[in-house]
Amino acid sequence: MNIKELIRQNLKNLYASAIPKSLIKIQKTKKEFKGDLTLIVFHLLKISKKNPEQTSKEIGDFLLKNQSIIIKYNAIKGFLNLTFAQKYWIDILNNIHKIDNYGIKNPLISNPLIIVEYSSPNTNKPLHLGHVRNILLGHSISEILKATGNRVIKTNIVNDRGIHICKSMLSWEKWGNGETPNSSKKKGDHLVGNYYTKFNNEYKKEILATKTKGLTQKEAEEKSSLMLEAREMLRKWENKDPKTIHIWETMNNWVYAGFEETYKTLGINFDKIYYESQTYTEGRKHILKGFENGIFYKKNDGSIWANLSHDGFDDKLLLRSDNTSVYITQDIGTAKLRFDDYSFNKMIYVVGNEQNHHFHVLSLLLNKLGFDFSKNLVHFSYGMVELPDGKMKSREGTIVDADDLINEMIQNAKKKSDELGKLKEYANKKNELYKIIGLGALKYFILKIDPHKNIVFNPKESIDFNGNTGAFIQYTYVRIQSILRKSNTEILNTKCVLKNIQIDEKEKNIIQLLSNFPEIIQEAADYLNPSIIANYTYDLAKEYNQFYNNHTILREKIDMIRIFRLVLSYNTGKVIKAGFKLLGIDVPEKM
Repeated sequence: MNIKELIRQNLKNLYASAIPKSLIKIQKTKKEFKGDLTLIVFHLLKISKKNPEQTSKEIGDFLLKNQSIIIKYNAIKGFLNLTFAQKYWIDILNNIHKIDNYGIKNPLISNPLIIVEYSSPNTNKPLHLGHVRNILLGHSISEILKATGNRVIKTNIVNDRGIHICKSMLSWEKWGNGETPNSSKKKGDHLVGNYYTKFNNEYKKEILATKTKGLTQKEAEEKSSLMLEAREMLRKWENKDPKTIHIWETMNNWVYAGFEETYKTLGINFDKIYYESQTYTEGRKHILKGFENGIFYKKNDGSIWANLSHDGFDDKLLLRSDNTSVYITQDIGTAKLRFDDYSFNKMIYVVGNEQNHHFHVLSLLLNKLGFDFSKNLVHFSYGMVELPDGKMKSREGTIVDADDLINEMIQNAKKKSDELGKLKEYANKKNELYKIIGLGALKYFILKIDPHKNIVFNPKESIDFNGNTGAFIQYTYVRIQSILRKSNTEILNTKCVLKNIQIDEKEKNIIQLLSNFPEIIQEAADYLNPSIIANYTYDLAKEYNQFYNNHTILREKIDMIRIFRLVLSYNTGKVIKAGFKLLGIDVPEKM
């Protein structure tokens, strides 16, 4: 029984009343006070019917009398500081040591099924730094939800149709001269992205030239021959024109191969991939049905709209006047198809905060169409990624390409490691270690920040073997593995029982942190926030390094203390590895 539950049961006996779990608030005792853990009493005053001081003393006396693990207390107003017996901490470590998959719950068939959608790339450009944050958040959230016992389906929706796709297609058709990934030795997504940028550059030139003839910006855009050709190509695509479909399939296949290579490098996979080209027709079917049933209305130009004035929003375009679809069309279709496929209990969209309005409207529209699952949609809204010199702009070709970024991170890891001489003993495995360190640095830098905040990403700052970085935590894990290899003891391979040991404050702090791991995972799942696990893992690594610097381990002469410290080290490494796995980060055994 964990300490929260133990205290709750004691309070139930003390007050002869059920105590809600939400009222049991426990935190680490502040350094200026004596104690290990502090019970915040203010939440319990309605039950005790006494003031904070009286309630604290009353609870403290009762716990002291009825629980041998609590050896003393001190009450400071509404804060009850509790000191626990050595045996309590040793028992916690023994229990942690017995559980190989400590902190992780296995999904049960009866548990909720949650769909997590992330990545959601367009096939007109390669993945970039913004996608990387999305992908890492989506993957980590999926793993955290699974670790709390949920069934999770990881999905991706590929935006493989629309005017933006036609821009790349038209550009390649006009200026490509038959170029392919093989002929150019370029990744397919990079090649197609170049033609998207080419279109936009030529479009700007055309607009500028037209404006010199006295037209306004809007008039110039309306007369753009390039944009008219792109829209005509979109109409041909939706009418299944064979030539257009052939170009579309060819270029998309180039992009898919490029995406898959990047996903593989990042260690990312999906349970199912949906394609907008296959889901927009489902959405259009329901929109037309909604129009027939009077839910939506049609303007004079033939476009179909939703009246959202009663919901506090502007009216929403659902189908254009030429009957082509918009983003909301495919999102309606995709949501319906996913529910048909999985009958999910919840669906989480991992999409940046610039789409807050879009997903609010999506839920409203699905509700208007009579889909009950609309109430179970969650938009996980996260902040943008910026560079030290400003925002990325894909149309101008100033994005940070994901592949270039990954390569830069690996090269930074190589440079830093070589400067410090960290990997001089591992000549044959250096490249593999550079990759683990570089990707670990990238992932940790992004995931340690609260998802709701914007990130200013500087690759060089993320590679450091000191401070709150992935490399520091990886190196701590490697240090632990080195100690264990040198210990030459079989005790760690058995579920040994430690007892009658005096431990100091630093050792107690580590055990306390280890005991928090299951709650940390649950908190991260409740708030959909991987940074909770990232920063917890850093705190654990930092605490262990302080312990390591002040204590002997292998040279400790007293056998039971040496074994205790080895067990403590082993389980610290076990939790670091488990925490990093939830973040999608590997840890090397040697470094």
